[in-house]
This record gives sequence, C-alpha cells and structure tokens, in this order.
Amino acid sequence: MSQYLLATYVVEGEAPSGPSSPEEMQAAMQRLIALEAEMEETGSFVFGGGLHGADAATVVGVEEGEVLLTDGPFAEAKEHIAGFYIINAPDLDAALEWAGKVAKTINRRIEVRPFAATGKVADHMDQMS
Repeated sequence: MSQYLLATYVVEGEAPSGPSSPEEMQAAMQRLIALEAEMEETGSFVFGGGLHGADAATVVGVEEGEVLLTDGPFAEAKEHIAGFYIINAPDLDAALEWAGKVAKTINRRIEVRPFAATGKVADHMDQMS
C-alpha cells in the first residue's frame, strides 16, 4: 500500500462555491462524514484536516545560522491549500478514485500526490545502506 496526499485549495478573492444555507451546509457535512466513514471502513483513511487561511501561516527558516520567523505563507500565490487527506491506496488509480469522490463531495478540485517515502527518515536509513 502506498500513501497519497489529496489536497484541496482555495483561491484568494474567489467567491466560495460551498453551500449557501444552513440546510445545504448540514447536507454537505453529512455527505463528507459518510465519505470519511467509507474511507475508514476500507482502511484507506490515514489522516485529514482543514487548515486556517494562509494569513495564519508562519514560515520558519535559517539565515546565517539563526532561526528566522516570518509571516507566511511561504509561496506568494493566490492559491493556498485549504485542507487535505492522507490515504492508503494500492495504486494511483485507486487514489484517483478517492480523489474523485472527495471532489464530488466538496465540489472542489483535488490535487493527488504520492508520497516519495513514508515514516521517519531513520526508518529508511537501513534501506539505503
């Protein structure tokens, strides 16, 4: 099994495309809860979450050996990651199928990216030697 990131983005200044009434919001949340339950039942769900806006980000870097903190986001762009799932899937096709379900449920585009490696770096050191 491989792990994949399913990420959704928001675009600054773009009108929200989500539910417009409390009833529509409740129905949308129920669909998302059902999708997450399906992911858990199949063993695909690893972790997921929504993020605060990009204005809440802090970038941590190093300059001349000193840790430097700056207001984020790191990339100056209009598109910012809004939320994500990390899933287990046997292959890219299966990950894309989950992404399609998420996209349909939340009515947003989903970026799918495979993890190059999972776990701690130390766990992969043995494989390198």
